[in-house]
Amino acid sequence: MMDWTDRHCRVFHRHLTRRALLYTEMLTTGAIIHGDRKRLLGFDLVEHPVALQLGGSDPRELALVARIGEELGYDEINLNVGCPSDRVKDGRFGACLMAEPDLVARCVEAMKGAVAVPVTVKCRIGIDDQDPEVALDNLAHAVVDSGCDALIVHARKAWLSGLSPKENRDIPPLDYDRVYRLKRAMPDVPVIINGGIPGVDEARAHLDHVDGAMLGRAAYQEPWRLLSVDTDIFGEAAPHASMQDALEGMVPYIEQQLARGTRLHSMTRHFVGAFHAVPGARAFRRHLAEQGVKPGAGLEVLREAIARVGAHVPAEAAA
Repeated sequence: MMDWTDRHCRVFHRHLTRRALLYTEMLTTGAIIHGDRKRLLGFDLVEHPVALQLGGSDPRELALVARIGEELGYDEINLNVGCPSDRVKDGRFGACLMAEPDLVARCVEAMKGAVAVPVTVKCRIGIDDQDPEVALDNLAHAVVDSGCDALIVHARKAWLSGLSPKENRDIPPLDYDRVYRLKRAMPDVPVIINGGIPGVDEARAHLDHVDGAMLGRAAYQEPWRLLSVDTDIFGEAAPHASMQDALEGMVPYIEQQLARGTRLHSMTRHFVGAFHAVPGARAFRRHLAEQGVKPGAGLEVLREAIARVGAHVPAEAAA
């Protein structure tokens, strides 16, 4: 989800669900230590609960950055051991660390020693020629023994040789049963399942076997799905009755950001999948794409785009 779930995206998603835990895009320890921390780590208080997702393999650096994240107010620190891109492989973090469970355990131990908030690990079921029955157990037991508070498991292998990052999101077969078996073997450890979950109904079905479900691309590309999370998963009212209402709820934030010099497109680029099977959805997307990128584009562009969408559609109808 790198370059997707930035602060503007997360504020938008929080207007769709009060209860879901939001994650930052993966940020490397090097970028945080040596880069613009305000730009990389800044977030709006409305985002809570929000987890900081890190990429790295140096225990001392991860401990330092975890402490920075906690001091800034993040509710969880997550170590990504699942991202298969060439960029993370070359930097010795992400999915390649599935081959080094002892190192990941040392990283978790260092992070746990530095912060009081939960420290979690996101991983795959294995990489390349690893046997998922062995690889996932080895990593899980190593990090749990080091204090890991929860495991988020993408139920696919990552093939670091032979498949592109995009192909790694679709081609390796999903093996949800492998994640279920991990949960049965470690009943006291919170296990969250991830990978290919298309919506809230499917996420709810997984909850018969694991403790949580993570939506990635489905939540980003079709954010309207999030409108039913609070109702269907938590039995609570949604923060907004419709996507139109949610976008209207974003107006004060957008006005604030525009006043700070943020370009409208930096925010509205996350809205393109907001409507589903609604008359005018294509016109909405086109207007944002054509007008939102222009210098000086303001709130009127979003209002004009919303006006192109059909009648006020309640969340349950859109879902």
